[in-house]
Amino acid sequence: MAEAVANVARRVNVIVEDGGDTLDLSNCKLITFPDGVFRVLKSVSDNIRVVLLAENELKSISSKLFLNFTQLRELDLRGNIISKLPDAFLEMEHLTSINLAYNRFSIFPDKLTEIATLERINLEGNSITEIPVEKLSNMPAMKWLNVKSNPLDSNTQSALQSLNNVETES
Repeated sequence: MAEAVANVARRVNVIVEDGGDTLDLSNCKLITFPDGVFRVLKSVSDNIRVVLLAENELKSISSKLFLNFTQLRELDLRGNIISKLPDAFLEMEHLTSINLAYNRFSIFPDKLTEIATLERINLEGNSITEIPVEKLSNMPAMKWLNVKSNPLDSNTQSALQSLNNVETES
């Protein structure tokens, strides 16, 4: 545990010192996003464009993440145990890419379709059976959707083929 905390502290300090735009806390054995990170990164939070939280043990995402990193472009939450997104996710008005692969989503997170800037969605390896294809087709920037390894019903699979201008992997 102490080693995991020290690892997070080291990674956060590098961002503060170097002024980087990527917060990489992947593979840090996190079960929640540490509140202390927000305090330490307060002075540079507007510079953060990419947050990588892949391969942790997160069950949920704190609303503070979306309220503090308002300039976020990419969010990688792959390989956690998340089943829904908080309402504050809608604050992500610059987000272009989200990776939610290998989590516990059983329902497509509709909030994704409300982010006009979103270009790439990865939901591979969840338990989703239906996709709101019509809402996805109305997303102005949407270019790529990965829903491989989900138990999609046959109607959804057929409807995905009709998505224009969106590369789908199913």
